[in-house]
Amino acid sequence: MSPRPAAVPYRELTVVSADGSRLHVEVHGAEGAPAIVLSHGWTCSTRFWAAQIADLARDHRVIAYDQRGHGASPVPATYAAYSTRALADDLEAVAAATLAPGEQAVFAGHSMGGMTLMAAADRPGFRERAAAVLLCSTGPADLVAEATVLPLRPGRARTWLTARVLGARAPLGPVTAISRKILKYGTMGPGSAPDRVDACARIVHGLPARIGWSKVLETLDLRAGVRALTMPAAVLVGTADRLTPPPHARALAEALPHPLGLTELTGQGHMTPIEAPEAVTARIRELAATYITTGNTQVKEGA
Repeated sequence: MSPRPAAVPYRELTVVSADGSRLHVEVHGAEGAPAIVLSHGWTCSTRFWAAQIADLARDHRVIAYDQRGHGASPVPATYAAYSTRALADDLEAVAAATLAPGEQAVFAGHSMGGMTLMAAADRPGFRERAAAVLLCSTGPADLVAEATVLPLRPGRARTWLTARVLGARAPLGPVTAISRKILKYGTMGPGSAPDRVDACARIVHGLPARIGWSKVLETLDLRAGVRALTMPAAVLVGTADRLTPPPHARALAEALPHPLGLTELTGQGHMTPIEAPEAVTARIRELAATYITTGNTQVKEGA
């Protein structure tokens, strides 16, 4: 679970999505404060945003939720419940339950969370509420083909093997010294601090199964969603990202209708909110200060 900063109001609620899926949602910070919505990536949970929540909730209302099948949000009963439409449905449901009518927020998405923002880009419920967005360590298409987690030349063999590795059905099991090294190599920069590697390992290994979303990511194509993100949008990536390498971020920055620039974090890997928490938090804070101009009102009570 995400931390609860001292003296910062905190509550949990369950939000029901369009297909009846139940989502665990946390709201940190005072009602009426500028709102920030955080959408985590594949194999993560609200705990992934611990550093951002601890900092931002002091003077913002931070809304974080577990994507379906992650954290405290139940695993769907069938693979049919995994889709980019479901990602968009879930985000819309969370926003509707936690933001007041007419209230806008900054939406930040990491990896699959960024893909969630792309998937929801043409949804009125998202467009009306998004003052600005941060696309963090993410990409819209060709994810498996361009990932460099396996030290092989680009091509059909690497793509096939990468898909098999990322889509393994079995849970990852307990965190060990070997598993930490593998996780660091595949998802984090070479200079990542041991405590941050441990934090990532505990979160990623806590996911019961990965196959549902891996199939969606394998065939993902959200390039139309990128063009539909007409609100101000910033992009951030680590230069050592093996899962969504910098070419994804550069293409995003070029394709966005209202780009705010690309931040490349030297030596950082895919897990930027944990690897470089200060830089990610500062970018979110900057977006909130610049683009949230409407007065926030009473937070809606969730289902």
